[in-house]
Order: sequence, then C-alpha cells, then structure tokens
Amino acid sequence: MSRWYCRFAAGALCLLPCVLCSYLLAQTPENGAVPQPAAPPPADASQGSAGQSSPGKSSPLLANSNVKLGNGDLIEVSVFGVPDLATKTRIGASGDIYLPLIDYVHVADLTTDEAQELIQKRLEDGGFVRNPHVSIFVDESAAQAITMVGEVARPGPYPAIGDRRLYDLISAAGGLTDKAGRVVTIEHRGDPDHKVELQISANLVEDTKNNVEILPGDTVIVSRAGIVYVVGDVQRPSGFAIEDTSLTVLKALALAGGNNKTASLNKTMILRQTPNGVQQIPVPLKKVLYAKAPDVPLVKGDILFVPSSAAKSAAYRTADAATSMSTALAVIAVHP
Repeated sequence: MSRWYCRFAAGALCLLPCVLCSYLLAQTPENGAVPQPAAPPPADASQGSAGQSSPGKSSPLLANSNVKLGNGDLIEVSVFGVPDLATKTRIGASGDIYLPLIDYVHVADLTTDEAQELIQKRLEDGGFVRNPHVSIFVDESAAQAITMVGEVARPGPYPAIGDRRLYDLISAAGGLTDKAGRVVTIEHRGDPDHKVELQISANLVEDTKNNVEILPGDTVIVSRAGIVYVVGDVQRPSGFAIEDTSLTVLKALALAGGNNKTASLNKTMILRQTPNGVQQIPVPLKKVLYAKAPDVPLVKGDILFVPSSAAKSAAYRTADAATSMSTALAVIAVHP
C-alpha cells in the first residue's frame, strides 16, 4: 500500500507543470493582443475632480465650459495619458502661459474650450503627442472673482469657486468689523442698476434666509453703522452705533447710563452736521423725561450734549458731603 501511494504521488507531481501551462495559455489573449487603456471621458461629462461639478452641487464658475480666461487666472492644464505634461500655472500680464514642449501660449480672452483646442493643435502639429486630449480647469478666476468691500476685516477679491454664499464670504473676509452696519448691498456685474439690499441680523447663525448665493463677478458692500455720540454731564459719555433708525434721545441717554444730578436738562441740545454747518437743536429734556414733550429722533452723526449746571454742582457737592458724614457717624455709632 505504501509503495502504491508513492507511485501515485510521483505521477501527480509530473502532471502539475502540464496543468499550469494549460491554464496560462488559456488566459493569454488571442493574437497576442494587449488590452488598451480606456478612452478619455467626454468633455461635458460630470466629474468630481477639480473644475467639474459634482452631482447635486452648483458651480457657476467652473461647470461652464465657456468660461473666458483672463490675466491672473490660475489654471490647471492636463493631457490625457501624458502625466509629465500636466502643469498648474497662472496667466501672466501678457495673457500667456508657459507649457512644456510648446513654449508660450496666448490664452487670455479665450474660453476654456478654445484654449484646449489651441493647445491640442500645438501638440499635434509639433509631433509631440498623437491625437492629444487636453483639459483645462480653472482654480481661480481673477476676472470673475467676488469682491468684498466695506466693513469687513480683509476687504478684497475672493475666488468664486463652487457654491459661494454671503456668510461664507463674510467669514472668508475675516468677519465684520466693530463699525459694521446691518445693511449689505450686492451689486451684479453688468447690471449695476439692480442692486440687492439685505438687512442682516446681529446673529448670523440664526439668520439663514439672508444667506443668499453670491455669483462670480458680484460686489458685496457691507455698510458702516451710524454713530450717535452722547457727551456732557452723563454717567458714561460714549458713542453708540445705530443698528436701526429708531434711536431717540431717551434711548441714547439710557445707553449712556442716564444723566447726572448736576445736569442742566433744559439746556440739552443736539448738534447735527448739515451742508450749511453745525445746527443746534434745543431739546426740552426735562419735559421729555416726564412725558410732557415728545421724544426726539436721532440720525447718524448726531451729538447729544447734556450740559452741567454750576449752581447744581455746588449744591450737590454739599449734599454729598453731608450724606458721607452722616453715614460715617452711623458707622461709628454702631461700633463704639
């Protein structure tokens, strides 16, 4: 039995190379054909790579194959099947870009489709690549950037890449300054007569309805808040930003902590800058406080001046001294 088993095992080992050779021959394509790489995707196919729109996302700048190139644009040029020719470059002031093998190419004022065809022709006419397929993706477009101006920390142009919204751009610009108002104006390029004005909330997280889409070429203007100053014989002389148009004398006085005891209420006035100079507007503050006269509205740039009374100052100094003395005596009386 053992001898028969050894002969069977030796026969199986002899047949193993034959079986392996038959299997390899069955896997070899006929006529020695070599599999070819897949054809490049069509130019209008939706891709998730840079420069193409992913499904469900809008890209007003990059999804359009007819985007016009301009000076300062940052673009990516790739040739299918030739990775060594891929390059990322910025269009110079002359409108040219430098590409391997074909030197400088003028692409400014051309659409991406036109620039692709031009580069393909240069590669094929020079005998560098047979039937080249060139793709151009725009990373940054200086011509169609979104401009942020006004009361933001870092005003300037920002690239319109993908779906850009108002609060996204405000955040990219460093946020609002402490002097920013609540009115934001959006100007569309080529249509300056139709401006969009938004009254944003102080808490942007809760104000989602005004987080509108911003298109390439738009200009976003963040207004400066109006300042009303309260000076004179008040608790906290300060300047206060107006976030609405309903600030009145009583509200401004309350923000300043109210008037001091030595204030001359009947001599209160508003100093308002007009084209003809500074205008003095008397305010019967004592009557306003007792609801015997209507409250007076304030406008941007107003100065509410509450003067002090010299006679009241002396009287209240005496009263304050007497109060201090009586308090001290009382404390002393408690602690003999």
